[in-house]
Amino acid sequence: MRLKPGRPDLKAYSAYFDLPTAPSSAPLTVAWAGVTTLLVDDGDSTVMTDGFFSRPGLLTVAARPLQSSLPRIESALARLGVDRLDAVTPVHTHFDHAMDSAVVARLTGARLVGGTSAANIGRGHGLDRIDVAVPGTPVTAGNFDITLIEGHHCPPDRFPGAITVPVPPQARASAYRCGEAWSTLVHHRPTDQRLLIVGSAGFVPGALAGRRADVVYLGVGQLGLQPTRYLRQYWQETVRAVGARRVVLIHWDDFFRPLDKPLRALPFAGDDLDASMRTLTALAAEDGVPLHLPTLWQRTDPWS
Repeated sequence: MRLKPGRPDLKAYSAYFDLPTAPSSAPLTVAWAGVTTLLVDDGDSTVMTDGFFSRPGLLTVAARPLQSSLPRIESALARLGVDRLDAVTPVHTHFDHAMDSAVVARLTGARLVGGTSAANIGRGHGLDRIDVAVPGTPVTAGNFDITLIEGHHCPPDRFPGAITVPVPPQARASAYRCGEAWSTLVHHRPTDQRLLIVGSAGFVPGALAGRRADVVYLGVGQLGLQPTRYLRQYWQETVRAVGARRVVLIHWDDFFRPLDKPLRALPFAGDDLDASMRTLTALAAEDGVPLHLPTLWQRTDPWS
């Protein structure tokens, strides 16, 4: 835990919130809904990572069992214009990613796609549409192929290990162990457009070798606490590994704050977005790759 007070000022990065709204003619759109929740939609098929909308406060997380907030989930899905999903896939199974995944899947008729830890969250909610993915093997969901590729959680992982028993709808944050940490490759078959979502700022060296993605949504949670050499290797093993032409940074927002309040960065005690931006901006400039921060709820076409 760092002693530096305060948090980064997002106004310093206003120029990075520049992804344009997708036109109605866009064949594929991506909308961000905080942390690493992404909605990928072609108007016919729709998949979502995480679906984390409850965002309980810090005191609740520290002191009480967690339970999904149905009003917050329904409000967020309505804001995104979602009533049906083909798949919900958590990037890993900490509470700030997966605590709402099973509820979102049930509300939208989606399959829950993930590893054995995600499956145990689904079983705890009584889901019967659960796909336990084989790492590196595509799972078909509507017009999409979703490939889960082994990754690591950015250090430190406060709740490491697998979830080995079903997680009930009310459970402590510690029940949501990390489980499998995935790099999620989403391939839209009709357009051959590919999107890589790295939810945790961690990597397995060489895991993405031979993979391709035009756009990377790159998780930066806790990345600012790492040494510069770690950031450079992270960029190499993700953005450069897949030959991305655009990078959008995610998992920088304070996930203890509800989505109906203005977003703010995580405090310096838990992360340092300023440090991440200094290094990542330089790396993006070296490679000639545009770097962006997403706007909440906005449907964009990052391939345009």
